[in-house]
Amino acid sequence: MELSFYSGWQTSPHSRATGTLPGGGDYNALIGWEGNSFEMPPYYGVRGTWWRSETLGFGLEFTHAKVYADKGDREALGFSAMEFTDGHNIITANVMRRWPNQWGAATPYVGGGIGFAMPHVDVEHPNGKTFGYQVTGPAARATAGVSYPINDRFSVFGEYQFTYSWNEADLDGGGSLKTDIKTNAVNFGLSLNF
Repeated sequence: MELSFYSGWQTSPHSRATGTLPGGGDYNALIGWEGNSFEMPPYYGVRGTWWRSETLGFGLEFTHAKVYADKGDREALGFSAMEFTDGHNIITANVMRRWPNQWGAATPYVGGGIGFAMPHVDVEHPNGKTFGYQVTGPAARATAGVSYPINDRFSVFGEYQFTYSWNEADLDGGGSLKTDIKTNAVNFGLSLNF
């Protein structure tokens, strides 16, 4: 069993947001998203991997990512807030592949997973305020990195991680928000092996 904790720098590119405004009226707009990884609450993740052999593992992973809509983009639609910031939480079941000691003591690895998104939807409009967790749709992730042992128990790692989620949120006041969120992250972390 390997338990990994990480943080890092996470960004999110533009995506199209569609739906119904609280109180009525449809919208369709390209939204710029900001990650703000190091602002509270910070970006982080935890992953558990059960290595079934030296090279193949299965596991579960939770990532607390964040996305804030660009101020100008959201205000053009009449929103004073449009964000998933108490977590655009991604939860997946993973398959991992590693190559032990491929580069001296360093072990490269790759992984992928499927699961769901459970963001904290924080959307404010003159006709309604939405503030709470929702399961908004399926999600997937891909990871590639390198780990390096400190001793028999601990190792450090660096990795690139990509997530994609399909989100449909209900907004108070009869509105809706539909958007696909992609994140790119460079992570650094510590793993405990037992």
